[in-house]
Amino acid sequence: MSILYLLIPLAMLFALVVCVVLFWAIRSGQYDDLQGPAHRILMDDDDPRIPTGSGEEAPPDSTGGGRKKSQR
Repeated sequence: MSILYLLIPLAMLFALVVCVVLFWAIRSGQYDDLQGPAHRILMDDDDPRIPTGSGEEAPPDSTGGGRKKSQR
């Protein structure tokens, strides 16, 4: 029974810390744009990896050292 004298204030302190962190996250803008990152990952088409077959060369990737194939 005497452990309740310790656990109840610790639980209240923990709840207070959680509330402070939640309000800090809301005020700092952590929850402003929830859909933006989900749409941004789908619209990432800066580096096409599939050749189009139209004779154009694909841009060099970061591991290729920037070399281009010689044109005939």
